[in-house]
Amino acid sequence: MRNGEGVHECPDRILISVEGGALLDRWAAGPEPDPERQVTIIRADVAALVAAGRLPLHAAGDNFGVDFDLGEETLPAGTRLRIGGAVLEVSARAHTGCAKFRDRFGEAALRWVNQPSGRLMRLRGVNCRVSTAGEVAVGDRIERLL
Repeated sequence: MRNGEGVHECPDRILISVEGGALLDRWAAGPEPDPERQVTIIRADVAALVAAGRLPLHAAGDNFGVDFDLGEETLPAGTRLRIGGAVLEVSARAHTGCAKFRDRFGEAALRWVNQPSGRLMRLRGVNCRVSTAGEVAVGDRIERLL
């Protein structure tokens, strides 16, 4: 959860709402919150790779780190995911990283996640909009809904 500039917290559970995204996340506090980027998800193994033992896994700034294939073939835009009690819809908006990601992990990491195969696998992660509000807790199962 991104509480402020460079401030990340990892609560054991969080409420996800249709209006506000992840409760207490700075997404809703922005001047024009983009519903296509309400919640962001990164693969935990990718976060560990770019953090390289130097930074905590949550330094990437995503709401959730998962052990789940986020690739375009597995999760085309519009795919719905259930995490705990919430349902998210994968956005068509690419999650490509930003200057903060580059500053934390380096230019090489940013290039790696954005190379053509990295984008296809969505190594930087995936943007989602909230379809159904609910609570999500550490260890909750993530499943692709049909």
